[in-house]
Amino acid sequence: MTNKEHKKTQPKTKVNNFQRDWYLFDVADKKMGRVCTVIAKYLRGKNKPSFNYSKDLGNYCVIINASKIKFTGNKLENKKYFSHSGYPGGIKSKSLKEMLAEKPEQLFKKAIGKMIPQNKLSKIQIKRLKVFTNESHSHQAQKPKVIELGE
Repeated sequence: MTNKEHKKTQPKTKVNNFQRDWYLFDVADKKMGRVCTVIAKYLRGKNKPSFNYSKDLGNYCVIINASKIKFTGNKLENKKYFSHSGYPGGIKSKSLKEMLAEKPEQLFKKAIGKMIPQNKLSKIQIKRLKVFTNESHSHQAQKPKVIELGE
């Protein structure tokens, strides 16, 4: 089989006539890292047979109960998140416990954002992640498919 024939046999997926699915993840009492790896896979579209690294064929992911996520070990006290203003002495740090109390949505965006490849598609893909702190969410009209997560 020549290279020309091989290219003809590969199915072509066009982004224009592509249907994105909606998935709902309940993360109450689940471990953060294990949940985020599954969600990153669905967000990129790796669960579909038409997956292509160079095209944005991912799905929408809705996370509920983000404030009830569990962490192992002493991460709540020991893990720190840093930000810098760009000025001398402008570094700020918050512990994981403070971040979970104030902005649990931002925790998921940071964790999943680091798990997807850092390229031109990553900003587009992370925008399709919707995170809610409690059980109510504003995407019932899209009828998301509920994905049962393990531990």
